[in-house]
Amino acid sequence: MLLYFLIIVPTLFASFLVFSYWQERKYRRKPYYKLADVGWRQNTLPPDSEKLYSLAMLGDIGAVATNGTDPVLNHFKLWQSENRGAETAVFLGDNLYPVGLPPEGHRHRAMAETRLQTILQQLQAYQTNSVFLSGNHDWNKGRPDGYQYMLRQEKYIVEALENPAGYLPPHGCPGPVTLQLAEGLLLVVINTQWWVQRGEKPLGKNYNCPYTDIEEFYLSLNDLLRKNRHQRIVIAAHHPLYSNALHGGKFTIKQHVFPLTAAHKRFLIPLPLLGSLYPFYRRYFGAYEDMSHKKYKRMRKRLLQIFHRYQNIVYIAGHDHNLQHFEKRGNHYMVSGSGSKTAFVKKGGSATFTLEQPGFIVLNYYRSGELWMEVHVVPATPAEAATGTGEVIFRKKLESVLVPQQAPV
Repeated sequence: MLLYFLIIVPTLFASFLVFSYWQERKYRRKPYYKLADVGWRQNTLPPDSEKLYSLAMLGDIGAVATNGTDPVLNHFKLWQSENRGAETAVFLGDNLYPVGLPPEGHRHRAMAETRLQTILQQLQAYQTNSVFLSGNHDWNKGRPDGYQYMLRQEKYIVEALENPAGYLPPHGCPGPVTLQLAEGLLLVVINTQWWVQRGEKPLGKNYNCPYTDIEEFYLSLNDLLRKNRHQRIVIAAHHPLYSNALHGGKFTIKQHVFPLTAAHKRFLIPLPLLGSLYPFYRRYFGAYEDMSHKKYKRMRKRLLQIFHRYQNIVYIAGHDHNLQHFEKRGNHYMVSGSGSKTAFVKKGGSATFTLEQPGFIVLNYYRSGELWMEVHVVPATPAEAATGTGEVIFRKKLESVLVPQQAPV
């Protein structure tokens, strides 16, 4: 019996880990498609002449290369050149790593400004309409002084773009803020970092926010969605409501065996069994930025309660560094967070599509009222990536149920 526990059990456990790791390696950085979407390439797009509007949704762009070789920005240029005059680029938060835009004299200030200027100059060169929203890193990783970091970044971007709507919601308020992009297409921006932020966060007239109680936000959001049931509604935020990745509690086998790699990728100290405590904690209790954390969980529950009343919503976020799509109760939930970093995403579950690769999601709106999603990715090799060439790795028509607009009483 002792021999069984000392030799056979550890051997079986090690075999299980090796097999699981091998399975993960097989599908990492390869697209996963739900069975019904395996033949997506046969889907027939409306002609380009029928396209009314295009939205590029770029999340977690804050670690871009500033020497002209960034693969995502180079491919983004192609989208910019092809959609001039009827386009908006939405930056889904974490616009600057590691801590947003610090004050003058801070050791990260120079790099933060250089990265931000790289993005802003490209937008200005193509005269691209753009909206930035904030993520946890833009709020100094959610620390108590993060509000000032966010205000500093907002001021910098708004002044550079000469557009007060270039950073939304304004003043770090929860929102919702709307932009009518085309007839039948409405963009709604909300600040999900407000719910999980520690320390000072704005609410009330003293902060130029429209209400003093967060319950009024939910009432306002529901009223907005109810009045716009006749439109396609795209809701942009930083935090996803569904995810098969880190913030959704999904970890690799390597992260279970080598948990210290969460602090640094070179800390390859094996801690089997003991190492699973960290993923267990993140999955069931969570850090402030995880779905399982009580503040995040409360926000997610309230938002979904409202969204489930309607069937004309596309909710798109960043935060997890990958590309994902889910369909839930007639609505679509996406993650487009691989603008400058990539991280593990688990295949399957309730996801329709997942991929760990640099890129971004594009939403194209047509005269017929159809809304299509396209997942744009860039090559893995630096030489190919520098050319700006990329490919569409997934395309899908986003079905919706619209309620005819009623005449005002």
